Amino acid sequence: MVKLWDGYSLLMMQGNDHGYHQDLGSAGSCLQKFSALPYLRCDHTNVCYYGQTNDLTYYLSTTEPMPMMPVQREQIRPYISRCAVCEAPANVMSFHSLSMTPPPCPNGWNILWQGYSFVMHLGRGAQGGGQSLSSPGSCLEDFRATPFIECSGTDGNCMYYANKFSYWMTVIDQNNQFEIPRQETLKSGNHRNKISRCTVCLKTQQSAGQGGFQNGNYYVGQTLKKH
Repeated sequence: MVKLWDGYSLLMMQGNDHGYHQDLGSAGSCLQKFSALPYLRCDHTNVCYYGQTNDLTYYLSTTEPMPMMPVQREQIRPYISRCAVCEAPANVMSFHSLSMTPPPCPNGWNILWQGYSFVMHLGRGAQGGGQSLSSPGSCLEDFRATPFIECSGTDGNCMYYANKFSYWMTVIDQNNQFEIPRQETLKSGNHRNKISRCTVCLKTQQSAGQGGFQNGNYYVGQTLKKH
């Protein structure tokens, strides 16, 4: 396993009220430098604009307690998740149990980490995206109801806001697979009883060779804890 670079966990960019999300398991989600606005807008008049419209950037956040007020400049640093892009010798894949117990890796695969099954997010104006459930980006090591933070391109502030939503795969009872879903409201402290667990696995080099996989696969590991 070779680490290629460290960075900051980019989840989504939103410009002109349209969002474009990143797969958290791909190298493109790990920016080597942080900015509240890492992009600019150009139009057909051959003019580009930076920081002049209400462009937004969403980053995966850490487990640092939510601030009472928007944070700016160096105050932002503890809230932004770090990541590492690694080159793996074979395929890396997420497996989801749809139960409270993380699934074991299949024969011929080794465990990299275990977590919670993160599937989708929504930002401002109902803009959002999702993670492929086979991607390592769909298996976050820690569960939080709001696992990402919004940064404004106009004033450089970052903050958690009430109109942001996260979606997670649920625990499904083996005997109730085709029953009508029962409505539930889960208060703080009980969330994990309903959230599916997952495991990210690396195919062993011997098995990869037998299966015909090529070397040079890349994956991103997201670090949710504060550095």
